[in-house]
This record gives sequence, structure tokens and C-alpha cells, in this order.
Amino acid sequence: MKRLLFVFVLILCGYAGMAQEPRHALGLRLDGGDGFGPAISFQYMMSDYNRVELDLGTNTAYTHNSWGLAGIFQRVWVIDRGFNWYAGLGGRVGSWNWDKNNYTGTEAGGTFVAAVANLGIEYTFPIKIQISIDARPELGLVNHGGDSYTNSIALSVRYRF
Repeated sequence: MKRLLFVFVLILCGYAGMAQEPRHALGLRLDGGDGFGPAISFQYMMSDYNRVELDLGTNTAYTHNSWGLAGIFQRVWVIDRGFNWYAGLGGRVGSWNWDKNNYTGTEAGGTFVAAVANLGIEYTFPIKIQISIDARPELGLVNHGGDSYTNSIALSVRYRF
């Protein structure tokens, strides 16, 4: 009888662990702002409604190339099961340089710091694949090049675990 009770408790613990929502997501964010910018995207749920997103990526445009790391604190609102919208604020740091063949200005490039906002909508399929589309305006604070303000729209695909 004790063995049967022990097996029953183990099975219940196993099902309880499987019923929990995934707390992390990892995938790609494909940015279509001022050029093309793929990024590796990681999300960490801090609570049921708050998370942090980190994106490390590049941006290749006609006049410049850049790379950066964005960190955004996001608030998530549930619309329906698996369907959410989110908004957040954060920052981005990185490096950029002008393409000397297509730009004749005096600025050569360097390290930049920017403030970013984020607004998007997402859906998580039962197979733990998350698809989202979002807008990310960016305000350059330090050495942001010729454009102190940019806006981009991106499509993201992530696996939740």
C-alpha cells in the first residue's frame, strides 16, 4: 500500500510540473526598420504579467551597419488563451559605422546608447511556438548617428520552454 501511495504521489508531482506555463522563450526577431536586422531574442518571465526581453542583433542598411543589445522590461496582458499583447520600456547599446561608399558625411561611427519602447501582440501555439509582431521606436541618447529617432516593426518566432 505504501508503494502504491508513493507511485501515486510521484505521478501527481509529474503532472503538476507539466501543467506549469513555460517561463522562458528563445528565438529570432526579424527587424524591418531602417534596413534588415535579425536578432537572437530571449524572454524571461519574472511573474505572470511581467518579463524581460533581451535581443542581440545586427542591422544592415544602405548607409550604415550596426549591432546592439536591447534590454526591455515588458508588461503582458492576456487577451485570450495563448493570445497576449505587451508594452515595455528599456534601453539599447551597441556600435555603428557608416558605409563609406554610400555616405559622405563627417561622422564615422562609434558606440551608441538609446532608449527604446516596445508595443506588440503575440500568440503561443499549443506546441510552444510563439509568434509576435511589434513596433519598437528608438530615441538616440548618445552618438546615435544622423538619425536620433528610428522606428522599426519586427516579426519574431520563439520556442517557449
